[in-house]
Amino acid sequence: MIYKLSDNIISSLGFTTAANYKAVLEGKSGIAPGKDAAGNPIAISRIEPEIVEESFRNTFKTKEKYTIPEQAMLLSAHIAMKEAGIQAGSERTCFVLSSTKGNIHLLGLPTHGFGQDRVHLWHTAGLLAGFFGNPNTPFTVSNACISGACAQIAAIQLLEQGRYDHVVVTGMDLAPDFIVSGFQSFKSLDEERCRPFDARRKGLNLGEAAATIVYGKEKKKGISLIRGSIRNDANHISGPSRTGEGLYRALQTAMDGIPAHDIAFISAHGTATPYNDQMEAIAFSRAGLQSSPVFSLKALFGHTLGAAGILESIIAVKALEQGLVLPSTGYEEPGIEGDITISTALSKTDKRYCLKTLSGFGGCNAVLLFENTL
Repeated sequence: MIYKLSDNIISSLGFTTAANYKAVLEGKSGIAPGKDAAGNPIAISRIEPEIVEESFRNTFKTKEKYTIPEQAMLLSAHIAMKEAGIQAGSERTCFVLSSTKGNIHLLGLPTHGFGQDRVHLWHTAGLLAGFFGNPNTPFTVSNACISGACAQIAAIQLLEQGRYDHVVVTGMDLAPDFIVSGFQSFKSLDEERCRPFDARRKGLNLGEAAATIVYGKEKKKGISLIRGSIRNDANHISGPSRTGEGLYRALQTAMDGIPAHDIAFISAHGTATPYNDQMEAIAFSRAGLQSSPVFSLKALFGHTLGAAGILESIIAVKALEQGLVLPSTGYEEPGIEGDITISTALSKTDKRYCLKTLSGFGGCNAVLLFENTL
């Protein structure tokens, strides 16, 4: 079995998992009013770059120059590995980077001084492994919004192959103007805090984060990543299947042998866009999960892109460990076709399994199944 040994979250809600999880339990949101490059109002969850830089310099005492996304990534990985007590420079440790954009902001800064390769994700992954003296070639996963789940599935495969004892999965994405303008072009951003699964939902909020999970095979009381599944519905470059076909098939594979009534909750993708939330509801209903509580974290963190699958997995499994089902912040007015149960208040559960779902552009869908090994 594959066990979660440690984790970390760096977001607008804090620089540790404990701080972020505490904020979630208190219903605090990192989303605040902002503006895009054209001056249009948006709601967004941003990490203060000055705080990232100060923390980075205090932690590493280096004179080398790193971008803010790189600093957040390295801080998150460092904190998680320190907690796990693993040897970052060991040949038995492997790094996996999950990101959709990395240093893409450098494309708008022709005199940034970092070198032309700095915009490439392979370079960012190499920087991650090299910073900690790791001799292995790192893996880079970039598959739209399911990247964080794909990276964790890659960790399962790498550990099961027996070549590595530990895999460090780090996700990182910030939200520079390029990203914001891209989502604005789809008319998919809400000017206010988003409302996943609510009848009044009208778009998503972007968020910034770095998050890390360290996985290993040594038996540890707590969370095990049982399996993951990826399916593509091949429907449209930016629109999900109206029948939820890809996500439904991913759910079937991930749940193989686990009855629906044993699922404590579903931590959904829940972007608060009209089509995503509807598609997920249909897929959950088709998979027989009508009675499983569903929640989204997007109204607290925003959509953190390549970090989302890792960040939201960390929060979900923390809740599973404590026997809690989180409420879906922003949900008040039912407005979803399909027979599903949206969690509206913090509640208790004694069930051992939970599901984390993600979906993204290009029709990609991913599901992770976690177990609390008690």
